[in-house]
Amino acid sequence: MAAAKKKKSGFSQIVKRLRKNKTAMFGLVVIVLLILLAIFAPLIAPYNPTYMDYSAINATPSRAHWFGCDNLGRDILSRILYGARYSLSLGLITALIGCFVGLFFGIWIGYTGGKADMIWMRVMDIWSAIPGQLLAIVISTALGAGFVNTIIAMSIGGIPGSIRSSRAMCLKEREMEYLEAARSINCSKFKIMYIHMLPNIVAPAIVGTTMSIGTTIMGAAGLSFIGLGIQPPSPEWGAMLSAGRGFILQYPHMLIFPGLALAITVLAINLFGDGLRDAIDPKN
Repeated sequence: MAAAKKKKSGFSQIVKRLRKNKTAMFGLVVIVLLILLAIFAPLIAPYNPTYMDYSAINATPSRAHWFGCDNLGRDILSRILYGARYSLSLGLITALIGCFVGLFFGIWIGYTGGKADMIWMRVMDIWSAIPGQLLAIVISTALGAGFVNTIIAMSIGGIPGSIRSSRAMCLKEREMEYLEAARSINCSKFKIMYIHMLPNIVAPAIVGTTMSIGTTIMGAAGLSFIGLGIQPPSPEWGAMLSAGRGFILQYPHMLIFPGLALAITVLAINLFGDGLRDAIDPKN
């Protein structure tokens, strides 16, 4: 009862500190708004994102098309609203996969120690030596373009960092008194790692996951930009930027609006992530 009350009190303190951070709350409001726009895109979007109006090819912003049209006559505003579904889901799913894999293996490696720790850390060193985006490009080239393959490619590149972070936190917790008490009553290694230790590591992991969402969205957009991510006619922001790069001088609106959507999304996620980090650990 007391432990539950203490845990609830700690959570309420985090929420209280987070609510005082105006920039973090601004980021959260923008994120929620983007999620709602993505969910209700079929109701909000003025046009079907794949509908081609040949009379409005390369049309500049107007009352009929607020953000203008692309080189195939497709409404850019509608494509941005639908594209939020791809970009947000790619970022969230990839970050969650990295978080779960990193927590599971990071805790196991850190708690086990010994030769297993040494061998796995050398594997992580080799893995981390390959830049994440370059690894994602190689994997996407091998697997092919598409939503699922993009998630796999982006997830694999981010796993080493997540495992390292979880292992580092585990090493700090490994010698704590509450774990000594658990060992003294013959708790199994699995229970010690994932029942007793995990709750004390998960909060920093959530912060890292939140911060990685923005990076993943940018990485996925980069893959689509070079033709390895989400493919046309799917309205993904990176693919929209790629399609408009040949018209940057004549019709800059084809790049400006998808670029702004991408920048605003990543900025909002980073603002919220910074605020969440400060709320969880105000000492930093």
